[in-house]
Amino acid sequence: MTISSTTDVSALTTAVIAALTTAEVASLTTAQTASLTTAQIVALTTSQIVALTTDSVAALEVADLYALATKQLAVLTTAQLAALGDSQLASFGTSQIAVLSTAQFASLTTSSLNALTTAQFAALTTAQTAGLTTAQVAALETADLASLKTASLAAMTTAGIAALTTDETVALTTAQAYALTTSQVVALSTASVAAFETADLYALSTSQVAAFTT
Repeated sequence: MTISSTTDVSALTTAVIAALTTAEVASLTTAQTASLTTAQIVALTTSQIVALTTDSVAALEVADLYALATKQLAVLTTAQLAALGDSQLASFGTSQIAVLSTAQFASLTTSSLNALTTAQFAALTTAQTAGLTTAQVAALETADLASLKTASLAAMTTAGIAALTTDETVALTTAQAYALTTSQVVALSTASVAAFETADLYALSTSQVAAFTT
């Protein structure tokens, strides 16, 4: 069938939706994309997902985004992710967030990153935290940083650790402080070291303490 800007796509069956060409999907208006049902969105193939324009992606409803399969999320381009609003990003389930590639995650703006919930941050993989840019790390909300798994924090680059603000350092849990590698301890700024809470310092291992520069 031929899709035009006046076609009522919400009336199409999921089988018909899945059979649309990528060119037809790319031609959908924002109104048509917004009118798609959750079942229709789920029926889209990965090639069709990639074909959606950034305007169409931005028009997707929160319920539709939450219903996306991990394989659909995995093919979203960085431009498509950048087009999502804060409420849309916050709608992703923890399992959905965890499948985003390092490139996808690193492409998020600091504003978009801070739109994520603490539960989403707790679901981040070590690869995702290792791929965070220094600008992203420095802009993290303290609650989000404190929600990271210890393994995720230990996977952060030394450049990322060096970018931590004093407020972020104070927000580290005792378990997170203990999880820092010796290389990460060396990378801490003097201001961050001075901001360490007594309980966190007390929890450090001897190798961590020995790593502090004089």
